Amino acid sequence: MLIMLSIISLTLLITSFIMFLSSNLSKKTILDREKMSPFECGFDPKDSARLPFSLRFFLIAVIFLIFDVEITLLLPLANMSPLTNIYTWTLLALFFLLILLLGLYFEWWKGALEWSQ
Repeated sequence: MLIMLSIISLTLLITSFIMFLSSNLSKKTILDREKMSPFECGFDPKDSARLPFSLRFFLIAVIFLIFDVEITLLLPLANMSPLTNIYTWTLLALFFLLILLLGLYFEWWKGALEWSQ
């Protein structure tokens, strides 16, 4: 028990020493404004980091991601065709495609696919 306690205390002492040493060595001694400011890929760090972007582009990107995920759900249907009944497989594929087409029609009807407005 005494050996375990001494090992734990020695480990704690060594880690505390290393943490103290690293924090003292990593301090910046030169208080230059350029060196103290964060590097922002050439942008002035005093300006706002929030740049305006097109909400229409964001909506198109989200719609693309949704339909892309649905297409990845549709791809395993081709591998499943020999394993199931052909009528069940056809009904399932047509139902899934109908849902995709209804979603696409709804987005088109709402005008979300119109880029230039």
